[in-house]
Amino acid sequence: MGYEVAHAYVERYADLLVNYALGGGAGIERGDVVRVIAPESAKPLYAELCRAVWRAGGHVLGEYLPDDDATVNLTRDFYDLAGEEQHGFFAEKYHRGVVDQIDHLVFVRCAADPHALRDVDPAKLLAHQRAFGPLVEWETAKESAGRFTWTVGSYPTEAMAAEAGLSIEQYWHEIINGCFLDHPDPKASWRTVADQMQTYTEALGALPIDRVHVEGTDVNLWISLGEKRRWIGGGGRNIPSFEIFTSPDWRGTEGWIRFSEPLYIYGSLITGIELAFHEGLLTRATAAQSEELLQEMLGTENANRVGEFSLTDSRLSPITHFMADTLYDENVGGPFGNTHIALGKSIQNCYDGNPEELSAVDWERLGFNDSVVHTDIVSTTDREVTAVMHDGSERTIYAAGRFELDE
Repeated sequence: MGYEVAHAYVERYADLLVNYALGGGAGIERGDVVRVIAPESAKPLYAELCRAVWRAGGHVLGEYLPDDDATVNLTRDFYDLAGEEQHGFFAEKYHRGVVDQIDHLVFVRCAADPHALRDVDPAKLLAHQRAFGPLVEWETAKESAGRFTWTVGSYPTEAMAAEAGLSIEQYWHEIINGCFLDHPDPKASWRTVADQMQTYTEALGALPIDRVHVEGTDVNLWISLGEKRRWIGGGGRNIPSFEIFTSPDWRGTEGWIRFSEPLYIYGSLITGIELAFHEGLLTRATAAQSEELLQEMLGTENANRVGEFSLTDSRLSPITHFMADTLYDENVGGPFGNTHIALGKSIQNCYDGNPEELSAVDWERLGFNDSVVHTDIVSTTDREVTAVMHDGSERTIYAAGRFELDE
C-alpha cells in the first residue's frame, strides 16, 4: 500500500485555506458563497474544503473535475478534437453570472498526469487562455473593489512528486512544512509570518525608492518602481506565500537576467532561461530546453513586459526543494532566498490608492502592464538588491537572501 498522508493534515489544510487565506487573512463570513475547484485526485481536500465552508456558514459552488490519465484525458482531447473556434470560445453569460454570484474562490492545483498537455501545440494553449481574458478582468475588478478574494493550494500526486525528483511522502513533507500543517494551529503560525512580512512591507514603503538594481553573477537588471506603488506580501492569496513583491513600471526595465530554477508549465520544463530588456521591452529570450514554448508564451500580447518583481527572505520560508509547481517554487527559501520576476499582467493591488478610481488610460499612464498571462520565473542564487532613492542616494535592501531594512 502506498503512502497516505494523515487526514488531520488535510483537515488543517482546508481550515487554513477557508478560514485564513480567504478574506485576506480573515477567513469567510456566514452567508458567503465560495467556489471550490479541484480535480478527482484531490478528492480528500475537496471534501474537507466543502465541509470547512459549511461549518463556517458559507455556501459551496463546487466544480469537481475528472482526472486526466492514461484512460481518460479530456483536456488533451479538447485540443486534439476541437477546432480554432472552440479553442477561442468563452461562455460569457455563464462566467459573468458566476463572478457576480461568488464572494471567494479556492482553486486546488493537482495533476494525476503532469504531462497531459505535453506536445500540444503551444499556440492552441495560449489561444484558449487568451479567450478567458474577460474573466480575469472581471475577477480583478471585483477584487479591487474589496468584494472578492481567492486562494490557491496544491494537493500532491505520485506523478507530481516524481516531476520534482521526490517520493510522494517527501513531497507531502514539503507541503506540510511549507504550510505549517504540523503546527497545532496553522492559522496562528501564518498570522505570525504575516506580521513579520508587514514589517518588511512597511519598511520598504517608507523608503522613497525610484528604482532598484539587482546584481549578481547571473544578473544585472534595473527596475523602476513607478508612481504610487506599494509593496505587498502574504494576505492569503497563495498558500504558501512568503514573497514580498510589487508591480513596477514596466517601461523602466533595463538589463539582463538568468534564472537558476526551471519553469514548469503546461506539463513541460523550460530550463536555462535568460532574458534581456531595453526600455522596458524584452529584446532577447533564450532557454536551454523548451525554448519554442517559451517563445510562444512571450508572443502573447504584452507578455514581453515585467508585471512583478519579488523577493523572498530565507528566514521566513521553510521550502528548500524544487517542487515543479510555481506556487511553491516562487516561495522557496534555502540559503539565498529567491528573487524573481513575472512577465505579463501586473498586480493592481500594488497600486497605492483606490484601484476603482483608475480608468484603463490611468493604468497605462502609470506603467501597469495588462496581459492575460502572468508567468513567474525564479532564481535562488546569491544576489544583492540596491535601492536608488529619488534624491539619488543608495542603500542595500536585500543581500545574501535576507532583507536589510533595519535603520
